[in-house]
Order: sequence, then C-alpha cells, then structure tokens
Amino acid sequence: MKIRIYYEDTDTGGVVYHSNYLNFCERARSEAFYKLGITPELENGHFVARKVEADYLSSAKLGDMLEIKSALLEMKAASFMLLQTIFKDDKKVFEMKITLVYITFEGKPQRLDSKNKELILSLFES
Repeated sequence: MKIRIYYEDTDTGGVVYHSNYLNFCERARSEAFYKLGITPELENGHFVARKVEADYLSSAKLGDMLEIKSALLEMKAASFMLLQTIFKDDKKVFEMKITLVYITFEGKPQRLDSKNKELILSLFES
C-alpha cells in the first residue's frame, strides 16, 4: 500500500511523528481486508495487537510517498505475526514485527478456524 505524508502526519519540523508509523501499518493491514471486500472484523471476532517490536531506521518527511509491505512470519492457533516494512523509494525507513491475536467480541482469545487461517495466509503470504 502506498501513502503520501501530509502535514497532519508530521511534527513541527516536518518529520513524521513516531506513532504514525504504527498507524500506517494498521492502515495497510486493514486495506488488505478491504481489497477483498471484507472488513478486519470477522464473523466471530477480530484481531488485537499483543506485541509490537518497532525499529525506526530513517525519517520520512512532509510530501514523501511511502510504501508499506506486510509479510506473514508465523501462524499459530489463535494468533499470527507479521513483519511490516515501510519504504521511501527503495530505502527502508521503518520495520515492525507485530503479533495479532484473534479474540471474540467479548474479548476472549479464540482459535482461528481453517477458513480464517486460509484468509490470513492469502492476505499476508510472504
């Protein structure tokens, strides 16, 4: 997914504010679902972040075009881990590993059924 950096994404110096990289990755994950005509909220539950490991490598600035790439690293019974990388041109500016857990609408972890595992594999195949 590609995005442009707008003034609202930056600090007073025109540099992307650090938490916005997490927002950009969230948008890329959500957009993968929307491209299939579905939402990240599935029939029996949805995904929440359990663990995030972020590495800020270089700054992006006002007006830059960024590309967010997502790759599946690991699939478990009720969770999966993605590597999400943000590039400015061919230069990596941010990288994040995120573990997402599938939970019921009441907030309890639940196993991914085979249909939803196949969905995740198709969305984020590395």
